[in-house]
Amino acid sequence: MSNPVDPVALTAALVRCPSVTPAEGGALVVLEEVLAEAGFACTRVDRGGVANLFARWGARGANRSFGFNGHTDVVPVGDASAWTHDPFGAAVVDGWMYGRGTTDMKSGVAAFVAAAVDFVRQFPPDGALIVTITGDEEGASVDGTRALLDWMGAQGERMTHCLVGEPTCPNEMGEMMKIGRRGSMTAYITATGVQGHSAYPHRAKNPMSALVRFLARLEEKPLDEGSAHFDASTLAITTIDCGNPANNVIPARGQATVNIRFNDLHSGASLSDWLHAHARAVTEATGVQIDLKVSVSGESFLTPPGAFSAMIARAVEAETGRVPVESTSGGTSDARFVKDHCPVVEFGLVGKTMHQVDERVEVAQIHQLKAIYGRILRDYFA
Repeated sequence: MSNPVDPVALTAALVRCPSVTPAEGGALVVLEEVLAEAGFACTRVDRGGVANLFARWGARGANRSFGFNGHTDVVPVGDASAWTHDPFGAAVVDGWMYGRGTTDMKSGVAAFVAAAVDFVRQFPPDGALIVTITGDEEGASVDGTRALLDWMGAQGERMTHCLVGEPTCPNEMGEMMKIGRRGSMTAYITATGVQGHSAYPHRAKNPMSALVRFLARLEEKPLDEGSAHFDASTLAITTIDCGNPANNVIPARGQATVNIRFNDLHSGASLSDWLHAHARAVTEATGVQIDLKVSVSGESFLTPPGAFSAMIARAVEAETGRVPVESTSGGTSDARFVKDHCPVVEFGLVGKTMHQVDERVEVAQIHQLKAIYGRILRDYFA
């Protein structure tokens, strides 16, 4: 039998690839070599300047087809001089590996690729094992996992269940898994009035006053109090601006942006209708035109607790001693696309340092994560 794949060495090789979205940086080349050597049929599914990788071991259309999903693209490093170690150096110091993407989520990808390769070599399954890896999770997410799923549909490829390897644990390894996510949407608001002298406000129509009034209406009361599996929805005003350099001029136009994270009591369409209703009311009351551009990046979803999530929880408990909480907290992930293809659950590392300066992962946890993924595969195909 071939030697087991070292997930730490594979993580380091990936971190050394400068794959800041949308650059591939060599990361998918590294993974394709490892997977192809183990007998996975690999296909690059590039779209819109984004690099993606599909790999399958076993027959297409198998009755059982377990999938892993993850991404190798990373956010920018920011001020490189603020880092203690080279952000693309994968330095290991005192049991920690430093580098951009160590947590989010090159270690997760390395762990599930290592687990998948070792599994098919030791226990060739009665079914298929699929790995989908994108380079567009941290960006627009239009030509990443979406492109992979579109291609799979056209080719007759299918996962019966999928595990996304995003970091899911807040503080301790094994404490949380994600069985759903809140929806996310952004409203770009423009208020158009009439410019004038600030000493004669009656001769103008102040868009900023109307804009503040509109935003106050949105924050007047909570969207909801939460639901059975979700926390309360949230609304955050993220910017207000009119670009006015003069203190004695009422501007003609003002703009604001609002981000909403919503649970399963709402949809992108229902909240869009709610926003437009408030906009019409303020327009009628003030004479200032309130226009909206709404972008929904994902609807809320839930994979109901059941056999699949229970199997993952058992594997996590066996390797960590902790029973993971079934959560829907946090931001968005590519699970929001996978959920339209098959049941999906997320489990991965502790995510405290992701996107930070000196992002780092505890080396022991990479080995532990590989062991969890390997146990999940054995249980799934048992």
